[in-house]
Amino acid sequence: MFETIVALATPPLKSALAIVRLSGDDCFFIVSKFFTKNLEKLQGNKILHGYIKDEDEIIDEVVLLAYKAPHSFTGENSVEIISHGSPLIFNKIIKTALKYGARLATNGEYSARAYTHGKLNLMQAEAINDLINAETEESKKLSMMALKGDTTKLIEPLKKSLGDILSLIEVNIDYPEFLDIEEANNEKIIEICKENIKYIDKLIQDGKKGNIIKDGINIAIVGKPNVGKSSILNAFLNEEKAIVTNIKGTTRDVVEGKINLKGVLINLFDTAGIRESSDEVESIGIKKSIDKLKESDLVLCVFDSDVLDDEDKEILSLVKDKNTIFVYNKMDLNKDNNDDKLRVSALNKNIEPLKEEILKRLGLSEENYNNPSIANAREIGLLENVKETLNHVLFNVENEVPIDIINSELKNAYLQVLSILGEDNDFDIAKEIFSRFCVGK
Repeated sequence: MFETIVALATPPLKSALAIVRLSGDDCFFIVSKFFTKNLEKLQGNKILHGYIKDEDEIIDEVVLLAYKAPHSFTGENSVEIISHGSPLIFNKIIKTALKYGARLATNGEYSARAYTHGKLNLMQAEAINDLINAETEESKKLSMMALKGDTTKLIEPLKKSLGDILSLIEVNIDYPEFLDIEEANNEKIIEICKENIKYIDKLIQDGKKGNIIKDGINIAIVGKPNVGKSSILNAFLNEEKAIVTNIKGTTRDVVEGKINLKGVLINLFDTAGIRESSDEVESIGIKKSIDKLKESDLVLCVFDSDVLDDEDKEILSLVKDKNTIFVYNKMDLNKDNNDDKLRVSALNKNIEPLKEEILKRLGLSEENYNNPSIANAREIGLLENVKETLNHVLFNVENEVPIDIINSELKNAYLQVLSILGEDNDFDIAKEIFSRFCVGK
């Protein structure tokens, strides 16, 4: 039996309206104790008008949406109480629900129940959280495709293919006397594994690009003092966020900003100029800059001259293993610009070539924006595990390892595919995912 839970489903702020959500097997029974109409005999979903009361006290006039199981988000009897948006009122409604037998919901518990009752698979459940946290239209679009189940369809061919070969191997092992059954020989297993590895490679490639659209990327702007890093940040943001002076060491901490670049959320980090410094505060800022550089997905390494000095060369050694764009600033001061170097003038807000180069590095196409992709880090990680397992199966088949061992490894790959959808009954993983949701979800 699922006990009735209650939570605020709207932000805990003063507003025109608020929604208090309840769900559970005895939800209608509990709500009927403090609502002026009885819900216990409802035969279907209903919209009701009435009053929330605690004994003789009228708390608020409300509209109540009653959802009869299984026709609700959670698959249980559920109620949404639309009240006036005063914190005094919605908190009193929640306290009243608790008084009559409900308990407070935990983070993500409504979505977890929807998953438990088969209303959502785990990919769809994760998409809810992604949808709530989407900061661009493009990110929202990808999350909505996942919530609708379009992304789930990408996993189905993999699930079917591995399920089919497993079934065939099991039949061959259990009923060797039946000659009319297709043989699960080495050639067949190799063919299936190679086909699935090729398909997984495409899913991972598209998924990583989808992850960029969904979550954005972190870009660190690095260079020695006074090359124009802060000016480049300000040009991106089109505002004077970072202080710009001719004094070396002006930027002593990491200054952050966000932009939407053609549908991709870019988190920009203007760092302190990297150099040897005896100033304790500046040294702390330089250490933060180096740490931010290491964490970033892409680095903009800025120079203000074609002739690199020792400080420039030291920075080059720091970025040698990073995905780096080399940017030559102050093109307005350099007359000889007839080369293939990426030149900008942050002072004049002329950074379009830099924006174009960033988009080029991301390698996104219209297909990435418009088609579903497995853009969740957990799901991509599981796909990589499946690929690794299948490669090991290929190795074992080629080395004539016994079929029962190969069968066991294929089962492991199949279970990992099921884990992507949450169909392997791995509730520990599900619990971890739902704990990151907000309470009303």
